[in-house]
Amino acid sequence: MSRSRLLLATAFVLGLVASPVRAAEPAASVSKDTELDILLDTLRANRKALIAVNLQLSDDEAAKFWPLYDRYQKELSAVADRVVALVQDYEAHFRDMADEKALQLTEAYLGTEADRLKVRTSYLPEFAKILPGRTVARFYQIENKIDAVIRYDLASTIPVIDEERGTPTK
Repeated sequence: MSRSRLLLATAFVLGLVASPVRAAEPAASVSKDTELDILLDTLRANRKALIAVNLQLSDDEAAKFWPLYDRYQKELSAVADRVVALVQDYEAHFRDMADEKALQLTEAYLGTEADRLKVRTSYLPEFAKILPGRTVARFYQIENKIDAVIRYDLASTIPVIDEERGTPTK
């Protein structure tokens, strides 16, 4: 699969992911939590499609890979849900956040990052049992690229705490 095809597919997925949120912004009746749920559902569905397009598994490989992938994503989704909760907590308090709260959120975030790495690491031998090493490496590369784009997009929307309370910067 060419690099341009992967980039195009990623851009397509992000376009789909961003559309429900941006389309819902003017409607006051749709809560921010509902928008986030739509975003996460869209992302999870399109992520699997993006992986499928870029791995091009044989029928035998696919029969073994997808059930394992679903378990893997279920565990990662639980970690991602914790990150979402942290972001929501941060957004609710960043304007008047006390030092203790800032440290608590930072520690909790780093804990989710450690848990995410544990899940990814624990599944590596299982993926390696059913797929050739190059395909496993490609899978993790695609996952990393998707995550990088998502993290970049998320980072652009989260304001950074200014050193002085009550004056966050974007």
